[in-house]
Amino acid sequence: MVRSLLPPLAAGLLAAFVGFASSFAVVLRGFSAVGATPAQAASGLMAAAIAMGIGGIWLSLRTRMPVSVAWSTPGAALLSSTGMVEGGFPAAVGAFLATGALIVAAGLFRPLSRAVAAIPAPLANAMLAGVLLDLCLAPVRAVAAAPAMGLAIVVTWAVVARFHRLFAVPAAVVVTAALVLATTTLPPGSAAAMWPAPVLVLPEFVPTTLLGLVAPLFLVTMASQNIPGMAVLNANGYRPEPGPLFTRTGLLTLLGAPFGGQIVNLAAITAAICAGPDAHPDRAKRWIAAVVAGAVYIAFGLLAGAATVLIGAAPPVLIEAVAGLALLGAFGNALLGAVADPARREAAVVTFLVSASGLAIWGIGGAFWGLLAGGAMLLQGRVGRRG
Repeated sequence: MVRSLLPPLAAGLLAAFVGFASSFAVVLRGFSAVGATPAQAASGLMAAAIAMGIGGIWLSLRTRMPVSVAWSTPGAALLSSTGMVEGGFPAAVGAFLATGALIVAAGLFRPLSRAVAAIPAPLANAMLAGVLLDLCLAPVRAVAAAPAMGLAIVVTWAVVARFHRLFAVPAAVVVTAALVLATTTLPPGSAAAMWPAPVLVLPEFVPTTLLGLVAPLFLVTMASQNIPGMAVLNANGYRPEPGPLFTRTGLLTLLGAPFGGQIVNLAAITAAICAGPDAHPDRAKRWIAAVVAGAVYIAFGLLAGAATVLIGAAPPVLIEAVAGLALLGAFGNALLGAVADPARREAAVVTFLVSASGLAIWGIGGAFWGLLAGGAMLLQGRVGRRG
């Protein structure tokens, strides 16, 4: 009996470690970019991690399937690329709440889900690639700004990836932490800041911030997380109804947002660890792995203060380098999906360039304008062909 529990236990521990270590730097970078204080960022990281954990445990126990929940790493990258928004972090929290409500609606009303699926995949991928580009350039900037430490991080990532890609970014995180601890003096009062401390953030609903963040956040969450997450479950022989899963992750987002937590959604990469045959030979027992991962996420959430203090003491270029390495795979997949269709390639390139440009009009970021520009190009092409 105990021996039969070892595979799902190991898979759950691995999924949680990889999921947290490979992307928490991206999440913290996103919070800081839109104006969160260190205390608010730590609270947001804790809220998101605990929401992930509760979601994985709740949905897996309810369905007896390995349903893994994660935060929206592409959404965090979107926040990083958007930068400071009108209204600051409270306005960003308002956008998190509105996005969570949209995800709930997508789960309840199939026409909304179908509308998301109807958005041309090349444009969605091009927008995501444009959002990710700046952070993916960060490892190069780190090597230029701090050659010794930057190279140590990048070489660690490359060498470990040669043997096991899943461990590449966590290994780079460990090396970064070691370098920071060896070269940086933590500021006074850091010990107290390491304890978990939820911070209530009263949301503000600023029209320009809502317009600039909600639609892109919703789109990248559905297209880059929820839909691939369902695909992973289906590929491993599980057929849950997608609507209830979307609704419940949206509700978890609504619960975590007042404490700074960003979007949570179905996991994709870590879902494959829990849903695959390595988690257990018996498909009916793999849900245990997702429950274990959820419990470990909650434990990691309680360490959010320590993670935030460590990252706050590190040179920003090193943290951005780790975040960029974590996003290289997503960037490559998005770029490939953007240009795969020759008929839509030009519109996708326009979407990519506008999204990556840093353009902001009326306080609305480039991701929104990139989608509009690419959509206009597609519409123009269709009208031209009819004419």
